[in-house]
Amino acid sequence: MPDSFQLEIVTPEKLVVRDTVEEVQIPGARGYIGILAGHAPLITELGAGEISYRSGTQVHHFSTAWGFAEVLPDKVTVLAETVEPASEIDAPRARQSLARAEEALKSAASEEEVAKDLGKIRREQARISVSGDRSS
Repeated sequence: MPDSFQLEIVTPEKLVVRDTVEEVQIPGARGYIGILAGHAPLITELGAGEISYRSGTQVHHFSTAWGFAEVLPDKVTVLAETVEPASEIDAPRARQSLARAEEALKSAASEEEVAKDLGKIRREQARISVSGDRSS
Protein backbone atom coordinates (compact mmCIF):
# COMPACT_ATOMS: atom_id res chain seq x y z
CA MET A 1 0.00 0.00 0.00
CA PRO A 2 1.39 3.46 -0.86
CA ASP A 3 2.32 5.72 2.01
CA SER A 4 1.51 9.04 0.29
CA PHE A 5 -1.38 10.60 -1.58
CA GLN A 6 -2.30 13.74 -3.52
CA LEU A 7 -3.70 16.73 -1.58
CA GLU A 8 -5.47 19.66 -3.22
CA ILE A 9 -6.80 22.62 -1.25
CA VAL A 10 -8.96 24.97 -3.31
CA THR A 11 -10.89 28.19 -2.64
CA PRO A 12 -13.31 29.88 -5.04
CA GLU A 13 -10.44 32.16 -6.07
CA LYS A 14 -7.47 29.81 -6.49
CA LEU A 15 -5.69 26.52 -6.03
CA VAL A 16 -3.88 26.96 -2.70
CA VAL A 17 -2.08 23.62 -2.39
CA ARG A 18 -1.28 20.74 -4.71
CA ASP A 19 1.21 18.43 -3.04
CA THR A 20 2.06 14.80 -2.38
CA VAL A 21 1.63 14.24 1.36
CA GLU A 22 1.88 11.49 3.96
CA GLU A 23 -0.89 12.71 6.25
CA VAL A 24 -3.43 15.50 6.63
CA GLN A 25 -5.76 16.66 9.38
CA ILE A 26 -8.87 18.61 8.51
CA PRO A 27 -11.52 20.26 10.68
CA GLY A 28 -14.73 18.37 10.02
CA ALA A 29 -17.98 19.99 11.10
CA ARG A 30 -18.12 17.58 14.06
CA GLY A 31 -14.43 17.28 14.86
CA TYR A 32 -11.01 16.75 13.32
CA ILE A 33 -10.35 13.96 10.84
CA GLY A 34 -6.91 12.44 10.39
CA ILE A 35 -6.21 10.98 6.95
CA LEU A 36 -3.48 8.64 5.75
CA ALA A 37 -3.00 6.98 2.36
CA GLY A 38 -5.61 4.33 1.70
CA HIS A 39 -8.30 6.03 3.81
CA ALA A 40 -11.86 4.89 3.18
CA PRO A 41 -13.75 7.18 0.78
CA LEU A 42 -15.91 9.87 2.36
CA ILE A 43 -17.28 13.34 1.86
CA THR A 44 -17.45 15.63 4.86
CA GLU A 45 -18.46 19.17 5.69
CA LEU A 46 -15.68 21.41 7.00
CA GLY A 47 -15.91 23.57 10.06
CA ALA A 48 -13.68 26.49 11.00
CA GLY A 49 -10.28 25.31 12.16
CA GLU A 50 -6.80 24.26 11.13
CA ILE A 51 -5.70 22.14 8.21
CA SER A 52 -2.28 20.63 8.74
CA TYR A 53 -0.40 18.27 6.49
CA ARG A 54 2.97 16.59 6.38
CA SER A 55 5.02 16.36 3.22
CA GLY A 56 8.36 14.72 3.88
CA THR A 57 9.80 16.34 6.98
CA GLN A 58 7.82 19.58 6.64
CA VAL A 59 4.49 20.25 8.34
CA HIS A 60 2.29 22.99 6.88
CA HIS A 61 -0.54 24.81 8.70
CA PHE A 62 -3.52 26.71 7.31
CA SER A 63 -6.55 28.34 8.82
CA THR A 64 -9.76 27.43 7.06
CA ALA A 65 -13.44 28.10 7.36
CA TRP A 66 -16.32 26.18 5.88
CA GLY A 67 -16.53 24.02 2.84
CA PHE A 68 -16.30 20.35 1.99
CA ALA A 69 -13.65 17.68 1.65
CA GLU A 70 -13.65 14.60 -0.52
CA VAL A 71 -11.41 11.79 0.71
CA LEU A 72 -10.38 8.97 -1.61
CA PRO A 73 -7.72 6.32 -0.96
CA ASP A 74 -5.19 8.18 -3.14
CA LYS A 75 -6.41 11.80 -3.09
CA VAL A 76 -7.94 14.38 -0.75
CA THR A 77 -9.63 17.46 -2.18
CA VAL A 78 -10.57 20.30 0.16
CA LEU A 79 -13.00 22.89 -1.23
CA ALA A 80 -13.03 25.72 1.30
CA GLU A 81 -14.57 29.15 1.50
CA THR A 82 -11.38 30.58 3.00
CA VAL A 83 -7.85 29.23 3.47
CA GLU A 84 -4.94 31.20 4.93
CA PRO A 85 -1.38 29.99 5.43
CA ALA A 86 0.06 30.78 8.85
CA SER A 87 2.50 33.27 7.30
CA GLU A 88 -0.34 35.43 5.92
CA ILE A 89 -2.46 35.73 9.07
CA ASP A 90 -2.48 39.12 10.77
CA ALA A 91 -2.84 37.97 14.39
CA PRO A 92 -3.58 41.42 15.91
CA ARG A 93 -6.35 41.94 13.35
CA ALA A 94 -7.72 38.46 14.10
CA ARG A 95 -7.75 39.32 17.83
CA GLN A 96 -9.71 42.50 17.09
CA SER A 97 -12.21 40.53 14.98
CA LEU A 98 -12.52 37.95 17.77
CA ALA A 99 -13.28 40.68 20.31
CA ARG A 100 -15.95 42.18 18.01
CA ALA A 101 -17.56 38.75 17.49
CA GLU A 102 -17.58 38.08 21.24
CA GLU A 103 -19.27 41.45 21.85
CA ALA A 104 -21.83 40.79 19.11
CA LEU A 105 -22.63 37.42 20.68
CA LYS A 106 -23.56 39.14 23.96
CA SER A 107 -26.36 41.04 22.22
CA ALA A 108 -27.48 38.36 19.76
CA ALA A 109 -31.28 38.37 19.64
CA SER A 110 -31.99 35.21 17.64
CA GLU A 111 -30.67 31.69 17.19
CA GLU A 112 -29.42 32.68 13.73
CA GLU A 113 -27.41 35.58 15.18
CA VAL A 114 -25.95 33.32 17.87
CA ALA A 115 -24.93 30.73 15.26
CA LYS A 116 -23.40 33.42 13.04
CA ASP A 117 -21.44 34.97 15.91
CA LEU A 118 -20.22 31.57 17.17
CA GLY A 119 -19.03 30.78 13.64
CA LYS A 120 -17.06 34.04 13.54
CA ILE A 121 -15.56 33.28 16.95
CA ARG A 122 -14.42 29.79 15.84
CA ARG A 123 -12.92 31.24 12.65
CA GLU A 124 -10.93 33.91 14.47
CA GLN A 125 -9.78 31.48 17.17
CA ALA A 126 -8.47 29.18 14.42
CA ARG A 127 -6.69 32.07 12.68
CA ILE A 128 -4.99 33.09 15.94
CA SER A 129 -3.99 29.52 16.72
CA VAL A 130 -2.56 28.87 13.25
CA SER A 131 -0.67 32.18 13.29
CA GLY A 132 1.31 30.94 16.29
CA ASP A 133 0.50 34.15 18.20
CA ARG A 134 0.49 33.32 21.90
CA SER A 135 -0.04 36.84 23.27
CA SER A 136 -2.92 37.35 25.68
